[in-house]
Amino acid sequence: MSVISAGPFPLMAVLGLVAALIAWLFARGMASAADGARRRAGAVVLDAFLLGVLGARVAHVLWHAADYLPQPLSIIRLGDGGYSVWAGVAVASAYALWRTRRQAPRRPVLLGLAAGAAFWLVGSMALFAVQRSTIVLPDIVLSDMQGSAVPLSAHAGKPLVVNLWASWCGPCRREMPTLARAQAEHPQVAFVFANQGEDASEVADYLRAEMLAPGNILLDPESELMRLTGARALPTTLFFDADGRLRRAHMGELSRATLEMRLRELQ
Repeated sequence: MSVISAGPFPLMAVLGLVAALIAWLFARGMASAADGARRRAGAVVLDAFLLGVLGARVAHVLWHAADYLPQPLSIIRLGDGGYSVWAGVAVASAYALWRTRRQAPRRPVLLGLAAGAAFWLVGSMALFAVQRSTIVLPDIVLSDMQGSAVPLSAHAGKPLVVNLWASWCGPCRREMPTLARAQAEHPQVAFVFANQGEDASEVADYLRAEMLAPGNILLDPESELMRLTGARALPTTLFFDADGRLRRAHMGELSRATLEMRLRELQ
């Protein structure tokens, strides 16, 4: 099993960057070489991409405003995965049409954007299909804070969130209260907090100092879950459906809004 990524970067982000590059190359290749048309076409495509990303973020935040209000600073945390794709496409397309009304060549720009969007759509659909069909809950036995063996499969049969974390990890510490609150608010979803590389005393000291008491704290002193899932960094949060298939993988700190969105997808 492996959480699909390209080095330390989530593959969805890589797909987006490659799609932008394809759009830029396609637009420049289709434009005439005369009078700087290629340069103008490429510039419009890049501007449209950046505005599309911004529009996708703004639309997502507005749509999920109730989840962002308790943590307003999470609005600027662009890596949390919260984007409205179709809003982004609409903004990018509208901008491209407006910019090409007089100067930049319209046809190469629109064809370039269409090529980039098609690549992203096909790539993301293929990625989700691979995740849902091949990536399953690892068959591993961890230990609880008292040293008793707990197979991860004990939580199969209902939606499951597995958070890989460590007490020395700043983003892990910041997101832990959000995850603990979600665990209490969503009893229909099982949460497992699999500590990576630390012993029970270190974990207990951290929880006591932060006055946290989430359920299902498990210990993975050899960081076997990171190896089995291919997680490249902490925190990594894995979202499994009731059949044990991976639906989503999030690398980095989770905002409340993104966590709530992922939980809704599981149910």
